[in-house]
Amino acid sequence: MFLSNAHPDYRQPLDPADGDMLGEAGADAVDAYLAQRDNHAPTPLHALPGLAAELGVGALHVKDEGFRLGLGSFKALGGAYAVARLVLAEAGRALGRPVEMEEMQEPAVRAVAAGVTVACATDGNHGRSVAQGAGLMGAAAAIFVHSGVSDERVAAIARYGARMIRVEGTYDDSVAEATRVAQQEGWTIVSDTSWPGYEQIPALVMQGYTAMVREALRQLPELPTHVFVQAGVGGVAAAVAAHLQLVLGERRPRFIVVEPARAACVCESVRVGAPVRIAHGEPTVMAMLECYEPSRIAWRVLSRAADAFMTVDEEDAVAVMNRLARPVFGDPAIVAGESGGAGLAGLLRAMATPEIRTALDLGPSSRVFVINTEGATDPGRYAELVGLAPDVVRAGPA
Repeated sequence: MFLSNAHPDYRQPLDPADGDMLGEAGADAVDAYLAQRDNHAPTPLHALPGLAAELGVGALHVKDEGFRLGLGSFKALGGAYAVARLVLAEAGRALGRPVEMEEMQEPAVRAVAAGVTVACATDGNHGRSVAQGAGLMGAAAAIFVHSGVSDERVAAIARYGARMIRVEGTYDDSVAEATRVAQQEGWTIVSDTSWPGYEQIPALVMQGYTAMVREALRQLPELPTHVFVQAGVGGVAAAVAAHLQLVLGERRPRFIVVEPARAACVCESVRVGAPVRIAHGEPTVMAMLECYEPSRIAWRVLSRAADAFMTVDEEDAVAVMNRLARPVFGDPAIVAGESGGAGLAGLLRAMATPEIRTALDLGPSSRVFVINTEGATDPGRYAELVGLAPDVVRAGPA
């Protein structure tokens, strides 16, 4: 599926609340938080001139979030940041004064945090981030996972001291159960998707992602002409699209949203013209993108700031994992998880489809930017799909 944006709001200014949250001021707030993280460092930006030449584009750069804050995913920037902001706000109410990021490890703040429990449903990466953030601040975390989440992903979350709660059924079942129990227990839900009446916390999660875009703009040798970013509920795509629009204005690149064909809730919303919930189908290998209803904030942004929407198939995602693991023409090897390379898969599909290539004006003068949103967060699954262990890929040719 390929759809150009024909929504009435296309290219209209962002909602003021979204602009305030996802622009320069929002990125400044995230920088202040990251300055307090001992293991923070900008993630690598890789140039892939060999693959660019093979595809017929002028340049291709990949931002590699597999190195983010020890979690191996861009989501390390979202949930943990939102938890920090929530705890500081609660401390401010308890202490009767504003509490700054620099105070996050102060005894008075941690005493307040000890009485806070955050909760979320997750397929893996978001839950790890929320659990890490809770541990960092001294709060408790309860993480709900559905029956399809692998034991390896559950163990990776539990390492941060979170209470793990298994829920029979689908991701949606785990969301419903997390919401029910949190209301009963007085816990705070930290979700990366929004719905009517619940926007502040998902907006903070999205604000965390702006750090990734700011870093990339500083690292890129030239501004990109095209950006392909994958979507589940749409949060990261919307955060990237919004920040690019707010910072670059008329110089902003074309922005293309990429989804799994088996879970294309954003594309279906574009087709209908409003956010919709789609039916569950066969699971996608791109498990971190397996979402069936877009975030309302993400939809509000993408209907204005995205230029096109497209889907990729299962084999596209696996092919990109393998292509990045076994580069040619001297390109660096990159470990991309099942969902990590979906944006790049969109570019490959676009270049192989004349109608899409023409519609997006892709060619030798194009400078393309994509994000590897996750590394091998499930190493066993990665090795199964690629035929190599992640460490072997990172080590490069013998």
